[in-house]
Amino acid sequence: MFDPNYKFTYLDRFLDYVKIDTQSDDDAPGFPTTLKQLDLSRKLVEELKEIGLSDAVMDENGYVMATLPSNTTKKVPVVAFIAHVDTSPAVTGANVNPVIHKNYQGGDIVLPNDKTKVIEAALNPELKDMTGHDIITTDGTTLLGADDKAGIAEIMDAMNYLVKHPEIKHGTIKVCFTPDEEVGRGTEKINLKALGAEYGYTIDGSTRGEVETETFSADAVVITFNGKNVHPGYAKGKMVNSLKVASRLMELLPKDHLSPETTEGREGYVHCVSFNGTEEKTVLKFIIRDFIDSKLKEYEALLKDLCDQAVAAFPGSSVDFNVIEQYRNMKNVLDNHPHVEAYAVEALNRLNVKVINSAIRGGTDGSRLSFMGLPTPNLFAGGHNFHSILEWVSSQDMEMAVKMIVTLAQVWEEKS
Repeated sequence: MFDPNYKFTYLDRFLDYVKIDTQSDDDAPGFPTTLKQLDLSRKLVEELKEIGLSDAVMDENGYVMATLPSNTTKKVPVVAFIAHVDTSPAVTGANVNPVIHKNYQGGDIVLPNDKTKVIEAALNPELKDMTGHDIITTDGTTLLGADDKAGIAEIMDAMNYLVKHPEIKHGTIKVCFTPDEEVGRGTEKINLKALGAEYGYTIDGSTRGEVETETFSADAVVITFNGKNVHPGYAKGKMVNSLKVASRLMELLPKDHLSPETTEGREGYVHCVSFNGTEEKTVLKFIIRDFIDSKLKEYEALLKDLCDQAVAAFPGSSVDFNVIEQYRNMKNVLDNHPHVEAYAVEALNRLNVKVINSAIRGGTDGSRLSFMGLPTPNLFAGGHNFHSILEWVSSQDMEMAVKMIVTLAQVWEEKS
């Protein structure tokens, strides 16, 4: 089906994109949270126009949108392909130096600029299927940015392929690149009316063949312990150290369950991601996750009870407990639109790719988009070890993702 003479562009694009620092900032109040994300966004607008998507534009909030017009007489629903430009705040994304390990033949991968950073085959079972692949990693000093610059490069190449092969019939396709996904704000200011899509796919998954229609439901909890500060030389019987109250809460948390390091599969968790304070005030930030919405309330009630226990142990202290809804399991919406998943499965079947139906122990832009009226499952982009210096992606898997997008556009046209 695919033109053997076509020169795929995803790899050159990806190697170019990862060198642009687009790290978002969880603590910044503005939107987007970092202006450097727009360096890549502006570049993508120009490249989309070069491909032939002449209406490509970046709006006032940093969202990039473009249209590939329909080339069929059929009435096909408008489908959007979506990826995010930002990278995780967890590990630096500045001065990324990608390294290609050609024709991987198994074993550990030692990252060249820090020999202590090793992608161990024993801890990366996906590598057993990568013999002969070209594996792209960092040099050991930064993250790579495959999350989600792999998805961006794949969407760009797929649009390029469709423009150069008008014999492949498709409906109107929308492209959307979002900021601030990694800090949970990727859909905060998106203009879905301007996007004009009826269905969407985020290209932001991991292993080849993944079709993800279920995510965690998620809340954030901000806990503020208030103490009483007095000069330490005269503090006896007067000082109430909020740091100690907060530490008591941490000690009360379950040790053998309900944390990320003790859960897997469909188990939820309560996780402290930040602990900052002084004697007077200490603020803890938690994330609460589960696939069942009602479980969030159970976990939050448990956490509130532990906070009250901590305060009771330190008379004179107090606590403020604030729950912030983040996103909900997109399966609740996607179950009402089964054809969106079915068409993705059909595309992978045509490419002889084994379909992996998995639930995401996390969220994507698709989580919120689905509840905003744009049903949006998540499809693989090929990256592994996201948010880590040990991040890696297979070039061959990226090529397959390009083919998946092209084939999926064709499936939508044929089924309409």
